[in-house]
Amino acid sequence: MKTLFGLVLCGGHSSRMGEDKSLLNYNGKPQRYYLYEMLQPFCEKVFLSCNKEQLNGIPKSYETIVDDNQYAEIGPMAAVLSAFDKYPNASFLVVGCDYPFLRKKHLQDLVDARIGLDDAVFFSNPETKIEEPLVCIYENNSHKKLLTNFKEKKYSLRHFLHEANTCMIFPGSFDFLQSVDDVESFQKAKELLYAKLN
Repeated sequence: MKTLFGLVLCGGHSSRMGEDKSLLNYNGKPQRYYLYEMLQPFCEKVFLSCNKEQLNGIPKSYETIVDDNQYAEIGPMAAVLSAFDKYPNASFLVVGCDYPFLRKKHLQDLVDARIGLDDAVFFSNPETKIEEPLVCIYENNSHKKLLTNFKEKKYSLRHFLHEANTCMIFPGSFDFLQSVDDVESFQKAKELLYAKLN
């Protein structure tokens, strides 16, 4: 199987939150650094995927991949394609900053499901059967197919997963993939995490 690198998605406008979601603190440090460290046991290297504005605020001790200008304004696909362009022989374990309940055991489930022949390994909601593209392993096989979708202006990673050759995991509970996108859900998530610790 191809070498597995980690990619923490920090980009996006965070317009609903009103501040950079990757800097929100759920677990004692900004979420992007918390996830960076979470990915390290599973990956040969880990990178923060960011835009140019974010780059100046990231300490040099963290490796980064900046979204390529050619993929501007296409959403998370920009991060995945920029990573593949820089490391074309790798596969990527991709994690978005929106999931404060994500833990190592969930990443272990993804890694354990790898066989190297699929385009991707991802979680699917057992009730809705909807694909979760932002906690996902994009195998090296997917690079060319993602590029084809980009050229055809198909920018949805969920749409890509729906059409690709993939390994789908149905977890017993989907609660760990609750997405936090606004101030109200951020406060609720913090309260739930605090309750679990006390």
